[in-house]
Amino acid sequence: MIQRTLLRQSRVLSSSVRSAAPRTSLARPQFRPAPTALGVSRQAAIRWYSSEPEAKKDEEVKKDEKSEGEDPAKKELEAKNKEILELKDRYLRSVAEFRNLQERTKRDMQSAKDFAIQKFAKDLVESVDNLDRALAMVPEEKLNAEQKNEHLKDLLALYDGLKMTESILMNTLKKHGLERFDPSVEAEKFNPNEHEATFMTPMQGKEDNTVFLTQQKGFKLNGRILRAAKVGVVKNS
Repeated sequence: MIQRTLLRQSRVLSSSVRSAAPRTSLARPQFRPAPTALGVSRQAAIRWYSSEPEAKKDEEVKKDEKSEGEDPAKKELEAKNKEILELKDRYLRSVAEFRNLQERTKRDMQSAKDFAIQKFAKDLVESVDNLDRALAMVPEEKLNAEQKNEHLKDLLALYDGLKMTESILMNTLKKHGLERFDPSVEAEKFNPNEHEATFMTPMQGKEDNTVFLTQQKGFKLNGRILRAAKVGVVKNS
């Protein structure tokens, strides 16, 4: 009797253990349902979206590693070299500008010195012209006359004195850069920068645009035309 009771209890326990154990699926893996296209697209989107922040993080990490790997002393040296080059460039520019200013100032001072007497020279030119006219009033035949009376001797003495005065005056003016020129002496070509043509006339045996007569002599002050010469020009054509 006792044996039967124990057998029944063992059967009840075994049945309860079997009912409590989870049921496993007997389906084979190949019969499992395949994922739909919508699910695949969602997974791909999730994967693509999640990969971008990771790439950015990787780049930031690389930049941080690169910045940490650089030597701060090297950075400072490069900055100092750059600053030195900029200062050197500024220095060279300043030196060049200063030298140009020196040259320009020197030229201006020399020009002011050369043409300081320009106004005085213009006023003096009229006196020189009057002295030249006085000498031209004495005819050559009286200067070359063989028989000279008292009046001629006085005239010749006055002429010689005026001539000497003119020579000394012109030498003095030449020392200060004022020179007189007569283009008809060497039959120069007409130059509008130096000559002023008062008339033109045909002349045989002379080329066109040749100066054959000087009505008023010209003057130069240190190479610059102070007064143009008034001349007559040949024009055959």
